[in-house]
Amino acid sequence: MMNLTLLDSEQPQFPHPRHAVKEPDGLLAVGGNLSPSTLINAYRQGIFPWYQDDDPILWWSPSQRCLIPMAGLHLSKSLVRTLRRQEYTITSDKDFAGVVQACAAPRDNDGGTWITAEMVEAYCQLHSMGQAHSVEVWDQGQLVGGIYGVAVGEVFCGESMFSRVTNGSKIAMAHLCQGLCQRGFKLLDCQLENPHLISMGASLVPRDQFLATLGLCRDKQPGWPAQNDWGNDWSSALGAQED
Repeated sequence: MMNLTLLDSEQPQFPHPRHAVKEPDGLLAVGGNLSPSTLINAYRQGIFPWYQDDDPILWWSPSQRCLIPMAGLHLSKSLVRTLRRQEYTITSDKDFAGVVQACAAPRDNDGGTWITAEMVEAYCQLHSMGQAHSVEVWDQGQLVGGIYGVAVGEVFCGESMFSRVTNGSKIAMAHLCQGLCQRGFKLLDCQLENPHLISMGASLVPRDQFLATLGLCRDKQPGWPAQNDWGNDWSSALGAQED
């Protein structure tokens, strides 16, 4: 029988992530709310929300965490060529809501989304507080790719990304890692693995190891990259590995 913590709707107190169940892997608690203070508290403990529209709020901390070290990004040769051509304009926090809404839109391959209207509102609130950030990829004034997430000290917790052109999300991630590296961030937390992330250098790390690193990084204040930190010579800043 599943032993989940039912969180108070007003003042949720999260159990330690070690109490997450094994099946489904990482499910820790149910309920609570998506207030800024609750979300910040969750991320500082290595916990994140993930649920469907018809579900209660579900909180997760998987046994294996998908992470990309700042200097460990892998870029394909074709992506490197695209980056060097500088065909797109790169910005940060110019259209956070637009990025989140694009990530929330149904995808052609599955027709659904886990980013509910409640979550869109919650992350936009975090953004207004300077806790959540986005990187945008523009083509002649049109938003064609992007990524957003939450900064927790020297760890950036990536939530979702999208593409409207080939490699749009990968371009956003490359520039994100470039900017974060310049500011002294240590990790990009991708949360859950998928082939797209693994191809870009992500690896699985045991939960306890991730939590130990998070504990060392979460109280640091590296600052968010300035606008002129985006779209420069990413290869020298990152030491990115080409495939």
